[in-house]
Formats: sequence, structure tokens, C-alpha cells
Amino acid sequence: MNERLEDLAVSLFGELLTADQLARNRISKALPKGMELSHFSVLNHLAGVQDERTPAQLAKAFHVTRGAMTNTLSKLEWAGHIHIRPDWDDARRKFVAISPAGRAARDAAVQAVVPVIGDLVKALGANRVRAVLPVLRELRTRLEDGE
Repeated sequence: MNERLEDLAVSLFGELLTADQLARNRISKALPKGMELSHFSVLNHLAGVQDERTPAQLAKAFHVTRGAMTNTLSKLEWAGHIHIRPDWDDARRKFVAISPAGRAARDAAVQAVVPVIGDLVKALGANRVRAVLPVLRELRTRLEDGE
């Protein structure tokens, strides 16, 4: 890798990592009291897929360990935001679904977070954000494929 390409790569990942940290902090502060970013992410995912998922599928989707996902799911179940049921065909496996209370909590979180992100989109300009999204999506998929 030549020096210019190396500098570009370091700058790209430096900006991505810093933006990720700042966005996570800002969104975490906007979430309703008691909700963590990981909780919101799982609820938002389950609301979007509108179907049950196994804990292993969720761990893979979020690129976390099964233990980390089990911890998040335990907290969500305790709060009444998800239902976890056994697989009737394979007792070793479980299925996770969002509950009505979880959907309401997710919707409240979206209402709290959208203004924060919306302000950033307005400041950057909607057209510029639309233009960068395909590049970010491709970057994400290439990183996922490289795992």
C-alpha cells in the first residue's frame, strides 16, 4: 500500500470510528430513561423484521457474542419488551419476538432519537446524506463479507 493510500485508509477509519462513538453517545443520551442503545437496536430490529428470531440469529445480526446477546435479551425480557419461547421442535433453541410493550418502547425511543439525527441530516443537507449512504452501505457489506 503506498503512503497516500495508507493515509487515506487511516483517515477514513479514524473518521468512522470517531463518528460512531459520537453518534452512540448522542443517541444514548436521547433515549428514554433506562433504555440502552443495545436494547433500542434489538427492539428496532425485531420491529423491522416482524418475525421471531433466535438469540443466535440476533447475535450474528449485531456482530456480538451469544453471551452479550443473552444479557441484552434478559434485560429486555425482564422489562416486558420481548417474549422468549422455546422451539417446540428443538428444546435447545429459543425464539424471540417483540411484545406490544416493546413495540411501544421502541416507538417512544424512535420519537426521542429522530430529532437528534434529523438535526444532523438538516445540517449536512439531505442530498449530501443521500449521496453518501450508498458508499457507507457498500463499506458495511464489504466489512461484513470479510468476517
